[in-house]
Amino acid sequence: MHTTQPKIIDYEGSRYRTEFWENQGREYEDLAERAAIRQLLPEKGAVLIEVGAGFGRLADLYGGYDRVILMDYSLSLLQEAQRRWGDDDRFLFVAASAYTMPFVDALADSIVMIRVMHHLQRPSIALGEIGRVLRDENVFVLEYANKRNLKSIGRYVTRRQSWSPFGLEPYEFVELNYDFHPDWMTERIRGAGFLIEKELAVSAFRVGLLKQIVPATWLARFDKSISGVGAALKLAPSVFVRCRNTRQSARSGDLFLCPVCKGRSLSRVDDTMFCPDCQSEWAIVGGIYDFRQSVSRETGSV
Repeated sequence: MHTTQPKIIDYEGSRYRTEFWENQGREYEDLAERAAIRQLLPEKGAVLIEVGAGFGRLADLYGGYDRVILMDYSLSLLQEAQRRWGDDDRFLFVAASAYTMPFVDALADSIVMIRVMHHLQRPSIALGEIGRVLRDENVFVLEYANKRNLKSIGRYVTRRQSWSPFGLEPYEFVELNYDFHPDWMTERIRGAGFLIEKELAVSAFRVGLLKQIVPATWLARFDKSISGVGAALKLAPSVFVRCRNTRQSARSGDLFLCPVCKGRSLSRVDDTMFCPDCQSEWAIVGGIYDFRQSVSRETGSV
């Protein structure tokens, strides 16, 4: 039985937007992922939460939602997202862990989590939290990195790769960077109380030379045309899944829940959110709610 808290990867202070996405040859991946989300995500709703939203790359896809909560563990990335989307009062920015989400039960109509699962040391905990926060019968769209992709299989059979893509256990290729076998991930998703409705195999053409030769828009169009059929084999590097929550829960408050004691009576005091039940305070930094660490008023401890 696990007793220690999972490790969390922290992108604080990173140049993720400029060093990974912008002008870095990933236009095709961005377009393919957007196409997948459009196929899987309901167009409208009251509240949408994006878990691991980073700098808000995908936020323009959520125009049909009344409130959009962009959540990430990195305060600096959320500050970038705030500069992009802060003028739209539909957006709320929250720094928090996917393992201890600071939201009341059954808050969200839809939850999106893209390029986050591969950083999760214990996915089942995060999936449980998402199921708690998502309303019953509503939709969760997730993406995970597929270890049983065609490139990995080719490298394994030609002995250029030592680890087997067919083994069920997650493969940690760099610290806190995991590839998952589809069967293993399916078991975790269902174990958390989700019904899998649709899957897409995405980024099938993620090959450097191919991306240099063929325009990104063409590759994305081809990718979309085969993503549904390809989901049966799951040989692409990314798998997108639309799940429906089967857990029965009722909304238990307005918005926030204390991640320490699960108290639901948080109130704003100056530039903090205060929990009267456990005396914890959570900072509000430039309009971003920071639930990563708490300070007790009584002890002053973190």
